[in-house]
Amino acid sequence: MRYLYIVILFTCVCSNAQIGGRSTYQFLNLVSGTKQAALGGRVLTAVDYDPTMALYNPATINRDMHNQLQVNYANYLGDVNYGTASYAYTWDRHVQTFHAGVTYLNYGNFDGFDEQGNSTGEFGGNEVAVSLGYAYNIPWTDFYVGANIKLISSQLEEYTSIGGAVDIGFLYYDQDKTMRAALVVRNLGTQFTPYNEIYEDLPLEIAAGFSNTMRNIPVRLHVTLENLQQWDLAFSNDANAQRDLDGNVIEDDPGFFNNALRHTVLGVEVFPAGAFQLRLGYSFRRAEELRIEDTRAFSGLSAGFSLKINKMRFSYSHARYSRAAHTSFIGVNINLQ
Repeated sequence: MRYLYIVILFTCVCSNAQIGGRSTYQFLNLVSGTKQAALGGRVLTAVDYDPTMALYNPATINRDMHNQLQVNYANYLGDVNYGTASYAYTWDRHVQTFHAGVTYLNYGNFDGFDEQGNSTGEFGGNEVAVSLGYAYNIPWTDFYVGANIKLISSQLEEYTSIGGAVDIGFLYYDQDKTMRAALVVRNLGTQFTPYNEIYEDLPLEIAAGFSNTMRNIPVRLHVTLENLQQWDLAFSNDANAQRDLDGNVIEDDPGFFNNALRHTVLGVEVFPAGAFQLRLGYSFRRAEELRIEDTRAFSGLSAGFSLKINKMRFSYSHARYSRAAHTSFIGVNINLQ
């Protein structure tokens, strides 16, 4: 098992900080597109033209996505490249809208060495998930239920794995009102073939989202509560420990309120229904886990915009992780009608 450590390395590259490293296929919880990236990395209630929103919450699949193709690309941390593509088609004008999407991640090339330090040549790694989704409006109600079925393939050096998962989403959406609410259970599944005879868990996530459009003001507010399957996201950071006047070590204690905030993601859209849109987001967990003591790095902030020109909409988002790490997302939406 001379390259087993490589599997661990690749898993950690796309891990979600404190909750990362406990399961495989961590790339499944990366942002689905430019809009989600700009709004803090988590949005569950976006019911509009963008079919990549359905990669995260299949209950948002709707008729406005009909014949819309969205492609997104990001040069991620450490020159890791990944992208998503989605398309939706309405079979009839009532409830039959179907969705297809793909998420692809490429880790690039690395120099390989054996235990004695001898070169074994270059190796690479990539992961891909293909999904099919469908949403259904419960008759005579404002409630929607949707599901994605995902086939997952991962190759890390000479190790390969294939798995499958299901996402289940619920959405309350009254078109005559301004409030939306959603609940999503993601990545329910298993590995069909493991990397090295050891079956690993998938990165299960439960999240809830709320959004509200201000009356007479072109502003929509988003609040997402992520990782509800695990309450304790905060952890003691030895780097933040202090000493009192007697030299005793005072360990870092995030506390209840700090831990609660780490589940919270905020987002704001300006002109949410316009041809030009502005977006701003903030992830408390990202800010807390990547901040540097006594240094302003603006970790957790993200922002972006989109511009519609004829049948195409171009979007750009920028997410700040730390002074040394930030990511740009580029997206193009094409109306094929």
